[in-house]
Amino acid sequence: MSPGAAGVATRVAFGDLAGDDRAKRGAIEAAVSRVLGSGWFILGEEVRRFEEEFASALGVRHVVGCANGTEAVALALAAAGARPGDEVVLPANTCTATLAGARMAGARPVLADADPETLTLDTAAAGRAATAATRFFLPVHLYGGVADVEGLGALACARGALVVEDCAQSHGATWKGRATGGFGRAAAFSFYPSKNLGAYGDGGAVATNDADVAARLRELRQYGWTRRDFAEREGWNSRLDELQAAILRAKLPYLERENARRREIAERYDAAFAGLPLTLVATRPGSIPARHLYPVRVSNRDAFREHLAARGIETGIHYPVPLHLHPAYAFLGHRRGDFPVAEAACDTTVSLPIRPALADPQVEAVAAAVRSFFEKTR
Repeated sequence: MSPGAAGVATRVAFGDLAGDDRAKRGAIEAAVSRVLGSGWFILGEEVRRFEEEFASALGVRHVVGCANGTEAVALALAAAGARPGDEVVLPANTCTATLAGARMAGARPVLADADPETLTLDTAAAGRAATAATRFFLPVHLYGGVADVEGLGALACARGALVVEDCAQSHGATWKGRATGGFGRAAAFSFYPSKNLGAYGDGGAVATNDADVAARLRELRQYGWTRRDFAEREGWNSRLDELQAAILRAKLPYLERENARRREIAERYDAAFAGLPLTLVATRPGSIPARHLYPVRVSNRDAFREHLAARGIETGIHYPVPLHLHPAYAFLGHRRGDFPVAEAACDTTVSLPIRPALADPQVEAVAAAVRSFFEKTR
């Protein structure tokens, strides 16, 4: 294990949800107590106020809470007008949840390769993948970076299509001063516990500047009801509950400073790794990333992870298998070699700890462990 500042062993966990929320514990417990005292647990005041507060934080007109991030993707597409068989172009190197959400909406997923620098959806590749049936482009703001919203927006406009964003990892990320979630017709957010803004269970939301889309979202998330027990359209049961909304309200005021700490850690890593034979994932010019993850690319990933683990440093892989190589998605008709950038990314990326609660000695322990691996292998 790596020595800490005082010469003692330093263990650095990749995730520590209980420890990371220690400073917020009082606010969270008060929020939970408030809900328990109210006796109202589904679609009440806490959800309404969280939707307003999160919309304000994003700079969008509307936020509609739902049950989880996967259903947020489905709801965003459906409310934006997706019809069965409509094609949705999305990156091959993302979580299966993105594709699952498109399928839930009845759309046909079409995969495209990633940009080699940012590993987000490559605009040129998305254009080549699109057909006359393409109605949506679904960029993922992977790792908390920002996808090419300008280029994809222009592509969508030229083709008479729409952009729907997957913001599951980009809470608080911005491009040219605008937060992700406001660049498309709608945007899906996840509040899975490990996200920059995480609930204590599942939760999600859709952001939009379109009042009609917001109205459809509120119907679709609850059976298609326009009033109680009266459905104008088919819908789902996908509601953000009061307890999760109250917890998210308690945690939202911490998001900006925690994102700043994530960026500070990332900057320290960037400086420490300069000159090493590894590849950093680039951030898009003009963007301020949320730094949900800090991936590096190494050719001998297993040995690298084993070296760090022996020194007490936990790591993750996001994501080990591109979408087209999952057996569940064999129906898409792809094989290895179809998306070389995405495949190489999935084979080589390793995520290092970047929790905002990391102490400076822990950050240095991670950097020292990474440097020592390359010193050992020279």
